[in-house]
Amino acid sequence: MRAELLTLARDIADKVARHLVAAGQIIDEDAELALQHAIAARRLASRIAVVREAVGLAAYAAGDWTTAIAELRTYHRMTGRQTHLAELADCERALGRPERAIDLYRGADLEKLDKSGAIELLIVAAGARSDLGQHDAAVAMLQVRELTADADAEWAARLRYAYADALLAAGRREEAREWFTRAAAADDEGLTDAAERLLELDGVTLEDEEDEAGDERTGATSGGAGERDADTRAAAEDGDDEDDEFEDDADADARLDDEDDEDDEEGEDDEDDEDGGTVAVTDTDVNTDPVAVEDVAEELEADAEDLADELDAKRAQAPATEPAAPAEETAKAEPAASDEGAKGDEGAKGDQGEGDDKGKAAGDEFVVERKQPEA
Repeated sequence: MRAELLTLARDIADKVARHLVAAGQIIDEDAELALQHAIAARRLASRIAVVREAVGLAAYAAGDWTTAIAELRTYHRMTGRQTHLAELADCERALGRPERAIDLYRGADLEKLDKSGAIELLIVAAGARSDLGQHDAAVAMLQVRELTADADAEWAARLRYAYADALLAAGRREEAREWFTRAAAADDEGLTDAAERLLELDGVTLEDEEDEAGDERTGATSGGAGERDADTRAAAEDGDDEDDEFEDDADADARLDDEDDEDDEEGEDDEDDEDGGTVAVTDTDVNTDPVAVEDVAEELEADAEDLADELDAKRAQAPATEPAAPAEETAKAEPAASDEGAKGDEGAKGDQGEGDDKGKAAGDEFVVERKQPEA
């Protein structure tokens, strides 16, 4: 790496080196931040192969499969090496393309690969077979000489774990349990979860143990907690009874208020009827037959004619020197005629005043002509 960086300017080479060192130190703890450092180095030195390799590995750790494939392939073209075929194959599996992963395994020159890289590529290819549902083929691929040799190698635990997982997928449970045991024995650094898988096969889970421990811790105080729960329930029941009583009282008050409102409404309706509401004709004793105005006028006219005749007769009998009847008598006679016309309508009590006015109006229409006595 130092030799490649010497082709850069001193200050740029220092910046690129710092970014690459930071990415390598934090890639296991914070892959995203490591990827940012690697990309920063690529901006400064995109033609340096080690920079493209760092970007590809950081992207693989961060789960950015597309970027990882592009950068690692670029690294392979720039160097002519095939040191990261396992990572490329695994990215193809992650993208849902297990056939390409198998093709990478088939096209690889295994003699040019180191032992660790070859075993990792084999594990990935067997996983791709399992992805395609070819579990027996996956088991057959992993039955290699290294499976039982070199138990202390760094890849031994991973190879045994992959083989045990393939056996379990193929339905060979007892053989899978045996190889999970071997994988756990070889995994001193805890790279795999072989021990947990072995416990699952035995029907033991760590979650259940933690729950039982929690139950044991809470069992000592269960008596006191039960008593407190009983008191709480009793208090809640008392509160519910009191709430029911309050609700009953409130319902009774509401019913009384409703009855009072109904009484008030009925009283208001009665007052409206007494004050001048519409009353049915059948409920009254008043004669409401219409008054015939024409009949009253005719009667008044006849009475006026009779009175005029009587006055003419009296004047004819009176001596010539007798003064003419005063106007007061004529005025008195006219109301009398009006009273007689009004009495003719005895059944219409409510229209009595109206009859009198009409009688007077009709009487005024007739003018008594005074005749001079003949000489």
